[in-house]
Amino acid sequence: MWSLLSFPVLAPACRVITRTPLPVSAELTVGGSIATICSATMFRGKKPRKPLSELEHLVMEVLWKGSESTAEDVREALAVRHPMKDSTARTILQRLEEKGYVRHHVEGRTNVYRVSEPPRTLAVTAVQQIIDRLCGGSVEQLIVGMVDRELLDERDLRRLAEKLAQRKNRTRKEQDAN
Repeated sequence: MWSLLSFPVLAPACRVITRTPLPVSAELTVGGSIATICSATMFRGKKPRKPLSELEHLVMEVLWKGSESTAEDVREALAVRHPMKDSTARTILQRLEEKGYVRHHVEGRTNVYRVSEPPRTLAVTAVQQIIDRLCGGSVEQLIVGMVDRELLDERDLRRLAEKLAQRKNRTRKEQDAN
């Protein structure tokens, strides 16, 4: 069993994980500060994926266009834009798999790759990381910044408002149905 020690008084993100069994709930005084001890059977935060390099992004574009691809398919598809050896294509695909962007299965002696998620899902995840890291978790801050920099115009804002209204109506209908 793993136990999680949280020290919010000392530092909000200060946590210690120990194998020592602790009571379900207890308090610990450390240097005049009180720390809360709680027991947990598992503690695992989801780590953000490592970002894509330019070459990895090119390979992902090839994979997104087709349902499945081999290293040779990728090499041939990028031959004009970015020539590479077959070993380079295999290495990039292995790195993408290690990062969680692709999966593979074996056909004969050949690895066949496919993407784990569509591009829109990856974009949403990347934007969420930006919001969390740079905007203090505030979507509003991001959107206001985009309006200020003229990345969103009136038409974009109108479409967002329509989407929000549709979602609000759908939520109301679901609540009324329950």
